Amino acid sequence: MKELKTIVFDLAGVVFARNVERCPQELMEYFSFINSGEPLPPFWNDYDRGTRPLDSVAEHLAAFRGSDVLTAKRNMLRAIEYQEEVVATKRLIADLKAAGYLLIVLSNMSIEYIEYLRKKEVYSYFDGEVISCETHTIKPERAIYETLLSRYNLTPSETMFIDDRLENVEQAAALGIVPFHFDRLSPETSCDQLRAKLL
Repeated sequence: MKELKTIVFDLAGVVFARNVERCPQELMEYFSFINSGEPLPPFWNDYDRGTRPLDSVAEHLAAFRGSDVLTAKRNMLRAIEYQEEVVATKRLIADLKAAGYLLIVLSNMSIEYIEYLRKKEVYSYFDGEVISCETHTIKPERAIYETLLSRYNLTPSETMFIDDRLENVEQAAALGIVPFHFDRLSPETSCDQLRAKLL
């Protein structure tokens, strides 16, 4: 394996997560399908892809959850505000930046979410980004990884991709990118493992 030069981070579940102590339980339960391990509903993939606007997603989400549309939309907007920086990951990113790595974001993310997260301090450490709602393709589709590699002229074997969804790192590996499956339930453990590999 060549020396790694670029570290690519997924956002949700790796760099950002809902604070379970602060986020209301009913809101966690409303969006429990996102981290259930099951495939995401097509309307949510369309939201991340940037091909279905928030109002339309709210209609589908309401039907999916058996709630009214107003509640669905309100919950979608409330949920964004509970996204917080994962402390262990933020420290790791700062240290990787100081060590000279190129740091890039590769994330499935709607426009409302990414506009909010870009304002967070940790985002300033990144040198580039590929966001699904802007490329209109989502992980684990091959095209979004190809966009990443071509946009930043990356050599796959010199690039590591960190994601909490196994199917996403498996697709990266299929393209020759070094995979790392991040444990969103134990970010400290995953960050310790990454430190041992990279610092």
